[in-house]
Amino acid sequence: MQKFRVTSVFCLFHITNRWLTEKITCSMNSKAKLGISAAILIGVIVSSNTGFDWSVLSGQISNTIQSNDGGSDLQSDTLNIGYFPNVNLAQAIIGIGTGNISKSITESIEDRNFTINARAFNSGPSMVDALYSGRIDVAYIGPNNIIDGFILSGADGLRIISGVSSGGTSFVVRNESGIESVNDLGGKKFATPQLGNTQDVALRKYLVDSGYNTIDNGGNVTIVALKPGDIISQFQNKEIDGAWVPEPITTILEQQSNAKILVDERDLWPDGKFVTGNIIVRTDYLRDNPDVIKRLLEAHVDETLWINEKLLKTDDNSPDENKVSTLVMAFNNGLKNLTGKTFPDNQLSEALSRIEFTNDPLSDSLLKITDLTYQFGFIKKGSGWNDEFQELYDLTLLNEVLSEKGLQAINK
Repeated sequence: MQKFRVTSVFCLFHITNRWLTEKITCSMNSKAKLGISAAILIGVIVSSNTGFDWSVLSGQISNTIQSNDGGSDLQSDTLNIGYFPNVNLAQAIIGIGTGNISKSITESIEDRNFTINARAFNSGPSMVDALYSGRIDVAYIGPNNIIDGFILSGADGLRIISGVSSGGTSFVVRNESGIESVNDLGGKKFATPQLGNTQDVALRKYLVDSGYNTIDNGGNVTIVALKPGDIISQFQNKEIDGAWVPEPITTILEQQSNAKILVDERDLWPDGKFVTGNIIVRTDYLRDNPDVIKRLLEAHVDETLWINEKLLKTDDNSPDENKVSTLVMAFNNGLKNLTGKTFPDNQLSEALSRIEFTNDPLSDSLLKITDLTYQFGFIKKGSGWNDEFQELYDLTLLNEVLSEKGLQAINK
C-alpha cells in the first residue's frame, strides 16, 4: 500500500470541535489507537413536545442494550454495535430497539453463548475512537465520520460493508425572507449543523454553482454553523434566512416555523441518490467473525426490505397511510426503548418519506463528497487518495446475503 501523509483541516474541525489552533497531520497508514476527546454535534433527533429533552437532539445519550449479560469490551463471542439515534439510520433504531437484530444473530449462532451490545453515541469522533480501540466492532454511521476514520488511519482499519440510507437533506428558507428563487440568495444568512459537514459542503457548492460566494471569500452570503436546536430557534426568531439541514429538522421547520423547501438535495444528484448512512466494521473483526457479520447483514437487509415495503408508493404515487403508520409505530417503539423519547407521528412520517433506505453504500457519491470537502479546503488529499479510499469497501458478505434472498448484487 502506498504511504502518504495529509494535513487535514477536516480533522481540525471535526475532531477537536474547533478549539485547536494548530494543524493536525494525519498518517494514512497509522494503526495507532485514537485518543479523541472532543465532542461534536451529530444527533438530529428532535421533538415538538415542550418537555423534550434537548440532549437527545444533540445525541447526548449513552444507552446500552444487551441481549444478555455481557461486558462492553471486545470478546470472541460478542458483537458490539455503535449507532446514532437518527432518522436516516432507521434500520438500526428499529432492529436494535425492538430486538430484531439481536434475535436474528443469536438464534442463528446456536453453538455459542453469544452476546450483543448496542451503544448510542453522541459524536462521530467518539464512535470512531471506540471502533479503533476495540470497544465497538460495527457502526451505523454517516459519511463525514467515515472520512474522519479514513484520514486518521487509512484503509487498513475499517471496511464499509453495506449502505443504510440516501437523501433526507434540504435547503429550507423562511417564507418571510424574501427568497423566492435562487436569484434571491445574495446578502442572506444561512445555517448548517456543522462547519465542513456534508450539509455545509452541499450549501457552499450550491452557492458557488449559482454564482454566489461567502463573505470570507469575497461574496455577500453568510454561513454559520449552529446546533440543530439553535437552527430552529434562530429560524423562528428571524435571525437566519434559511438552513441546509437533514431530516427531521427540515420537517420541523416546515411544520413549526413557516418554512419552505427551496432545494431538495436529491434533485442535485444523479438519480436522486447520495449517501447519508453506511455500516462500517473493524477489519480484524470482519476477518475473524465473518459468520457474525453475515448474520448482521441478513437482519439489516430484512429491515431495509420491511421499511421500503411500508414506504412503497401506490398507484396514486403516495404511500399507503396504514403501512406508513406501522413504520412510524415501529420506529417510535425502537426509539423509545433506546432513548425514552418518540417523535410526533406527523413529523416522523413526513421525514421518513424523504429518505431512501438502501443496502447500496453509494460509493460514487461518498467519493464525490470527499472531492467537494477537498474543494472547499476542509481536507488536503495526498496522492493516491481515491485509490486507497476505494479499498474501504468490502461487499462480499452483503452480496452473498442479497443473492440468497434473490436480490441483485451491488457493485462498489
